[in-house]
Amino acid sequence: MQTQVPLSVVNSLVSGHMENPSSVLGPHTIDYCGQTATAIRSYLPEAQSAWVIDSAGQRRTMRRLHPAGFFEAICDPVVDEPIRAEEDGDPTTRSSAHSRYRIQMADKTGELREVNDPYAAPSILTDFDRYLLGEGRHYQLYERLGAQVRTIDGQAGVNFAVWAPNARTVQIVGDFNGWDGRQHTARIHPHLGIWELFIPGAKVGDRYKFRLLTEHGEWVDKSDPVGFAAELPPLTASIVADLTVHSWQDEEWMEQRAAQDPLHTPMNVFEVHLGSWMKGPGRPHGWLDYRDLAKRLAEYCHRMNFTHVELMPVSEHPFSGSWGYQAVGYFAPTSRHGSPEDFMYFVDYMHRNGIGVIVDWVPAHFPKDGHGLARFDGTALYEHADPRQGEHPDWGTMIFNYGRNEVRNFLIGNALFWLDKYHIDGLRVDAVASMLYLDYSRESGDWVPNQYGGRENLEAIDFLRDFNIAVHEQFPGAITAAEESTAWPGVSRPTYDGGLGFTYKWNMGWMNDTLSYMRHEPIHRKYHQNELTFSLIYAFTENFVLPLSHDEVVHGKGSLISQMPGDMWQKFANLRLLYSYMWTHPGKNLLFMGGEFGQWNEWDSEAGPDWILLDFDTHRGVQQLVSDLNKLVIKNPSLHELDFSGDGFEWVDCQNAEDSVLIYLRKGLDDAPPILVCCNFTPVIRKDYRIGVPQSGYWKEIFNSDSEAYGGSNMGNYPGRESTGVGHHMRPDSIQVDLPPLAVTIFRLENDA
Repeated sequence: MQTQVPLSVVNSLVSGHMENPSSVLGPHTIDYCGQTATAIRSYLPEAQSAWVIDSAGQRRTMRRLHPAGFFEAICDPVVDEPIRAEEDGDPTTRSSAHSRYRIQMADKTGELREVNDPYAAPSILTDFDRYLLGEGRHYQLYERLGAQVRTIDGQAGVNFAVWAPNARTVQIVGDFNGWDGRQHTARIHPHLGIWELFIPGAKVGDRYKFRLLTEHGEWVDKSDPVGFAAELPPLTASIVADLTVHSWQDEEWMEQRAAQDPLHTPMNVFEVHLGSWMKGPGRPHGWLDYRDLAKRLAEYCHRMNFTHVELMPVSEHPFSGSWGYQAVGYFAPTSRHGSPEDFMYFVDYMHRNGIGVIVDWVPAHFPKDGHGLARFDGTALYEHADPRQGEHPDWGTMIFNYGRNEVRNFLIGNALFWLDKYHIDGLRVDAVASMLYLDYSRESGDWVPNQYGGRENLEAIDFLRDFNIAVHEQFPGAITAAEESTAWPGVSRPTYDGGLGFTYKWNMGWMNDTLSYMRHEPIHRKYHQNELTFSLIYAFTENFVLPLSHDEVVHGKGSLISQMPGDMWQKFANLRLLYSYMWTHPGKNLLFMGGEFGQWNEWDSEAGPDWILLDFDTHRGVQQLVSDLNKLVIKNPSLHELDFSGDGFEWVDCQNAEDSVLIYLRKGLDDAPPILVCCNFTPVIRKDYRIGVPQSGYWKEIFNSDSEAYGGSNMGNYPGRESTGVGHHMRPDSIQVDLPPLAVTIFRLENDA
């Protein structure tokens, strides 16, 4: 039989090397014997016979033009003639009318199967989608790219789309075609570099990959960059998922979040690694599923008075030992703990129990794993080609090319995806310092200056600002936090004021100085008082979070309690002192799991916390102290309303280095009673210590870290002290108190004189 398709083109098609199969397959208008007709062509390698059934039910035999399974039918009169608006044959211009015929095929056994023609389906991309994608501003790209479940003319299937502008051809391989991609080679949108194909019959749960032919003639199989689910590592296929199946029940939480100002509300954050926080039987490596984790973690946070959990990265990652910080599936919650719907349940359940959910997000770098983003289409697509810009020397990973519109679009779209589809309350951005500086961790000559000759990564700066603008505009009440360890100015200041736009910045300086001070033997601390007082010089230049995170208890550092000096009693007292000082210092608080009960061993991502320690009174005492500190912050506006304003803090005495004593006031808005914090960093009891107060009256002792309830010596001032009428510390009145050893005592003004 004659055909207008050259044999060389047919051979290229059936071998899987044809770069644009939609120019041959599907419906095409032709001149047939002097008349206009429609040629419908299909590649059906499993079919022995095939027919076209049009919208009127008429059945036409398709001719087998190649033994590998290339079929064609000439339909006369025209069947749903294709309509094209562009000369280059961009498939986005086809109307839905072109799917109104179906292909019926018979396999070797004679079994009949009827499907829509993938090459007749209309594109999922609208003109507006293409405009936004071209601009790099399609922040809902997760509604178009990846694997989208669709129904076209009654035929259920999945629409696959991927950005791979330098690939010669792209096939979709998976469970739906026996991993033979020759019959499902995608169509290209030439101006976008996006390959797309609707596959009838593909369904939720099917595994798939994109098989790309690079410009060098090499075939590579890649996971979907926008895939919503993935196989359990070490398997690497993406999985078709439907993100609309969960029925959310957190409306009250979401409305309340949008109405609150996170800067003036209490925030006690519990940092958690889901893979090791708690183990259980029945799953690989003892990993609990998201639903079980939700119930256990919500109950624990409620009992401990934590307001938020911060999850170490939940995006799919190939190597568990990276703790999630080397992600491959940026849009897929890790399958280690269940399905996407299971993770939705986790967030929903936490919200319904009054707990916010923050996740670590890693736009700074990605791993080199062959199925991931690295050299995705055979070229440096997501990363820089120059290793001085594109490879991270410390982590052996690739650095995103923030100057490329499509890459910025991918990352910002990913951030918004978690807030949109999973109702996440905030994103903590990892390794921001490595993004801001071109010479980060590089020797001279190993980095490329910016256009002005400087070390600032101008493209990354613009990206971070765009990211923060998008998050705060589209999701009121959601927060962003930067792990930024340098003195970069304005990290948590608005973009319109020249800042990067983050809600918060981690105070790494406070963390380093405070731990350094606490490691000193108490007898030497009087020589290092400035390590504590220095933080208040800059405390209100940013909106700070005070972090005692996982990074402080790994890589040989030891656990927090093991870093404390002294004998056993002093170690516990110092840890209680550290926490009490931290919780009353301006800023929001973050503590890594295990620290809340004095874990002795440094964190092991395979083993997790030693819960058995709670059999001992000393460890239960630390746990109770953290719970009470969290509650204290929540119940007392003066400990959270003005965390980021100098109006909320006042030194009473920061000069008594000889006794290693610090005394300060915390204040709130309106009529919130002031809080007086007294810190004794030595094991020496300070009897009848006179402290100046701003107002006369009764100062009730509302907290004492030396309480016997926490394992202390029970030295204190219960129930409180009346002011004496004697001015002190340049204040009109004073109280006389006993300062317990290695402890913090906290007083609240109960009445005015």
